[in-house]
Amino acid sequence: MIGAAGAVAAGAALTPVVFAATDSSGTASDTTGTEPETFPATRTAAATGTGTATTAFAAAFVGVRWDGAEDGVSIRFAGGDSKAVTPGCATLEDGGRTALIAAGSAKAYELTAPDGTTGLGSLAIDTTGGPDRTFQVPKEPTRVRGVRYLSRPAWGADESKRYKNGEVNSPEKYYALQSITVHHTDTPNNDPDPAATVRAIYEYHAVTLDWGDIGYHFLIDEAGTVYEGRYSGADGIPAFDPDGNLVTAFHTSGYNSGNLGIALLGTLVDQGPTDAAKASLTRLVKVIARFKGLDPSARITYVNPVNGVTRDVTTVSGHRDWLQTDCPGQTMYDLLDEVRARAGGK
Repeated sequence: MIGAAGAVAAGAALTPVVFAATDSSGTASDTTGTEPETFPATRTAAATGTGTATTAFAAAFVGVRWDGAEDGVSIRFAGGDSKAVTPGCATLEDGGRTALIAAGSAKAYELTAPDGTTGLGSLAIDTTGGPDRTFQVPKEPTRVRGVRYLSRPAWGADESKRYKNGEVNSPEKYYALQSITVHHTDTPNNDPDPAATVRAIYEYHAVTLDWGDIGYHFLIDEAGTVYEGRYSGADGIPAFDPDGNLVTAFHTSGYNSGNLGIALLGTLVDQGPTDAAKASLTRLVKVIARFKGLDPSARITYVNPVNGVTRDVTTVSGHRDWLQTDCPGQTMYDLLDEVRARAGGK
């Protein structure tokens, strides 16, 4: 998002050593070697239409997708009251509606919808109680120039989710970085197991929404932990290819190419992010903006490199600056000027 392609500073291409594996002093960190770590396999149960669905496991979330009016779909968990299903952060290019709802370990739920609703489907998701799967996780911390992050193996990303019918569902495409968009995940605050929530979002995005991967480039939990999001290749550089181009993700429908998405875990409508989460967001934005020669506070014209569609925004923006949504929540949105100023400081 900056006046077309001219926003990328000459010579600012990222490299594996400079971008992905340096500590705060600028020296290379040792990220060689892995060790096995186990994570629960994700379990799911799909259902279609209205009525009651039951599962053989305790669900942490239920993903819902439908076509029709935004209002009117509701869900009721066993022993609870019915509550409205409102579209969350995810946006669909086909105009459909979708939401990820915390299920509180429920084993049954009931969906209702108004007349005229079509394509209603749901998926119960459990990311904590399944059989163990073993991943090879880096022995040493991985960093984005001093900002420590959990690589995909370190939060338990099952790479088979990226495949459909034996092929990569969403092959990687890369474009010059123009903008950074901030989101919230619209999931519960005070999350006791944020890595499990990241795995649930991954399942929801990659499989339920058929995006082939998680929609964000990075996620940040309330403790300030940064998670690598969308797969960008086997070179060890999160979000970028070795030439410094950004892999296209799925966080802002119609404006994804060249637009980096960072999501804070939680619901930031009536409360802001924790100090740790805001600090990590600011550091991450600062690192990326500096390496790519972007001014976080600049007004720019984003140009979609795929179809030429333009949008006037700020280099660092909120999801609502692009589309009709409350994301990243009013309180977080009100803090973006502070994040921009701090990320752009010396």
